[in-house]
Parts: sequence; C-alpha cells; structure tokens
Amino acid sequence: MNEPRKPQASFLYSLKAVIWSFTGLRRKSDFDTDSVKLNPVHIVIAGLLAVACLVGILITIVSLVVP
Repeated sequence: MNEPRKPQASFLYSLKAVIWSFTGLRRKSDFDTDSVKLNPVHIVIAGLLAVACLVGILITIVSLVVP
C-alpha cells in the first residue's frame, strides 16, 4: 500500500537540466535519471525562466548592434 517516496530533485538541478537540454548536450543516462527525479512544475518554471533570459539576451544583442 505505501510506496516508497522517490527522491525529488531540487529546483537548481531542474534548471541545470533545462539549460543543458536547450543546448542539446544531454547524455542518455542523465535523461533516464531525470525522468524519474524531476518535478514537472520545476521543469515548467525553469523553462519559462530560461526562455525569458534567452529572449532578453537576444534583444540586448540586437539593440547593441542596430543603432
């Protein structure tokens, strides 16, 4: 009846996983481990933060290049 609780990853671990996934440099073993440990809510929040940072960096670069 009582299932043992699976260890949940921290938010920083989720953020690191999202950033590495953006670059496409994840190992299969890491992906298999992440699918068990990661919290979906952390992944969504980390993904939104990473996208916001990426868009901010791109807007900054464009504003510096285009007078």
